[in-house]
Amino acid sequence: MAKKGSTKLKKIITALVLLALSLGILWFFQRLLVKKYQVGVIEGSFTEEYYKEKVPHDVLIFGDCDAYENFSPIKMYEEYGISSYIRGSGEQYIWQSYYLLKDALRTETPKVVVLSIHNMQNIPQNRREVYNRMTLDGMRWSKDKVDAINASMRPEETFISYVFPILRYHYRWSELNANDFKHVFSKDKVSHNGYYMRCDVCPQGILPKPMPRISYKFDDYSMYYLDQIRLLCEEKGITLLLVRAPIEYGWFKQWDKNVEEYAAKYGLTYINFNDYRKDMELDMTKDTYDKGQHLNIYGAEKLSVFFGKYLMDNYALTDYRTVPEVSKEYEKDIAFYNWMRDDQLAEIEKYGKLISYGANATED
Repeated sequence: MAKKGSTKLKKIITALVLLALSLGILWFFQRLLVKKYQVGVIEGSFTEEYYKEKVPHDVLIFGDCDAYENFSPIKMYEEYGISSYIRGSGEQYIWQSYYLLKDALRTETPKVVVLSIHNMQNIPQNRREVYNRMTLDGMRWSKDKVDAINASMRPEETFISYVFPILRYHYRWSELNANDFKHVFSKDKVSHNGYYMRCDVCPQGILPKPMPRISYKFDDYSMYYLDQIRLLCEEKGITLLLVRAPIEYGWFKQWDKNVEEYAAKYGLTYINFNDYRKDMELDMTKDTYDKGQHLNIYGAEKLSVFFGKYLMDNYALTDYRTVPEVSKEYEKDIAFYNWMRDDQLAEIEKYGKLISYGANATED
């Protein structure tokens, strides 16, 4: 009897070891095949980088490229001691902003939430799976991530492919390169508190006029989630600011009117930074890297100095330069910020353009 029992135990142990080994192999190959977003289209790394933060933030900024390409949290800290973070991502939809806010509120409560209303134009039927992935894959698992996936999925997507990304990225066998192997277990930091740095310059020319719309009313789905963000901020005692980056391209004055009416109805502040270009001395022959669609570091720093002063003048924000444990972490962030700026400038001087940064960079 003892021998039979021992044999059975050995079989159980062997089965468990084989199961653990199989799961380990599956996990490794999943980590290998998923996109790393370390060069080129780096925006897919932004969501997960937030979880590495070791300091509190008085200001959290949400939105798409209008948020993460136009505000520099490091500059706001250097000038005013403001601790802020941009929880932005490529083509971030407003329902994703809502769930990313809920996700952030599980660990901290900012004094001010800044919402870039540029993503109000991203109507549900136009959402793209590639951008869903860039925002959602990096979220930590929680009910908020589950709800965000369900709110974002296109009809052809499946929830199980978010649980097991290998089902989505299995085709990447032929694309694997040294970068994939290098970053199987860890990734390099690519943003600066969520800011996407670009030091190159490409002046704004004559911008094409966007195609007129039949209706300029925001869709009900987006309006529902704007309401949810507002109500959540009210519940938590957080000031909600609605903003529009100083970018003329791809926006209608009728949309501004919609936002102004909404802000007036609920007692919110809406800042369209296009109205303050002269005040911040923005020069779109020098302060943009892509013909006026986004600001480069020079424009982002001008906007950040202007916005940082507004925040300090109107809200009871802490000057974290006087808090040793926070300032110590920010000194590291500043060093990384300066290193990347210098590296980009050296590359521009050598090649006349950025090679290792931006959407045209290659993974290897």
